[in-house]
Amino acid sequence: MDRRRPGGGAVIRFAYLGALLLALGGLALIDRRWRLAFWDAPRRAALCVGIGVVGFLLWDVAGLLLGIFARGESPHMTGLLLAPDLPVEEAVFLTLLCYNALLAWRGIDRALAWRRTRAAGPAGAAGEAAR
Repeated sequence: MDRRRPGGGAVIRFAYLGALLLALGGLALIDRRWRLAFWDAPRRAALCVGIGVVGFLLWDVAGLLLGIFARGESPHMTGLLLAPDLPVEEAVFLTLLCYNALLAWRGIDRALAWRRTRAAGPAGAAGEAAR
């Protein structure tokens, strides 16, 4: 499909980025509903996601420099690059990956804590409530 085609070409070029942003929005709604990360401790969440994204981007750059990774072409990508062979969609995808992992970790941790409190019985629940 030709990206320069008038009428829908621009929509196709932003399809993948749009899907990633839509997924990030969905994660933000989950986060807001259960106050797992950014709605609980925004600085800590930003640091966690930021360190993860930077670490993965450095990994990608190393792989690109060593010739292990290569950029694929797709009519669904914007063509915007952060660096040679490093599309902007990669940074957004890595943000999605790290945010998803953080929410999963916090959700599982919270569920296990609730389960421990419930298993402790009424005395354990009162002690947990006092904290």
